[in-house]
Amino acid sequence: MSIMIQVTERMSVLPVSKKQQVIFGLMMCTGMVVVMMTFNLWHTGMLSQMSVPQLLLQFVICFAIAFLVESFIVGPIARKITFSFSFARSSKIKGVVTMSFLMVIGMVLLMSLYGIITAYTARQLEGDSVINAYLHTIVRNFGLALPYQLIVLGPLVRYVFGKLFKGPAAVASV
Repeated sequence: MSIMIQVTERMSVLPVSKKQQVIFGLMMCTGMVVVMMTFNLWHTGMLSQMSVPQLLLQFVICFAIAFLVESFIVGPIARKITFSFSFARSSKIKGVVTMSFLMVIGMVLLMSLYGIITAYTARQLEGDSVINAYLHTIVRNFGLALPYQLIVLGPLVRYVFGKLFKGPAAVASV
C-alpha cells in the first residue's frame, strides 16, 4: 500500500509554471533524444562511423528540433487531448499515462520524419521506398520509446523534478 502511495505522489509532481514546464521539457527531451538518437544511429550502422564531434553536433541539432516540436506542437496537442478525457482529469496516474502515451505517439511520428529526411539527404535510403522506411522507422521507434518513456524516463524525470521543485507549487492534478 505504501509503495502505491509513493508512486502516486511521485507521478503527481508535474510542472505548473512556464519555467517549470521548460525545465521538465528539457529533462524529458534530453533523456529521450540521447536514447532514441543512439538507438537509431546504432540501428543504421552510423554510430560507429561518426566521430565524437559529429555525434555532439547531431545531438544538438536533434535536441533543438525535438524540444521545439515537443514545446510548440506535440505538447500542446497532447495536453489538450489529455484534458478532454474525464478519466485523465480524475486520476493522476491515468492522466500521466495518457499524456505520456500521446506525447510518444506525436514525437515518434514527427521525429521519425526528421530521421527519414536526414537519412534521405545523407543518401542512406537509395533504393528504398521513403514511405516504407518511414513506416518501419515509426514502428521501430515506437517499440522503444513507449516502454522507455512509461517505465524508465518518465518516472525518473518526475522523481528528479520533484526533488528540484519540492512543495505544493510542483504538485498538480493532471
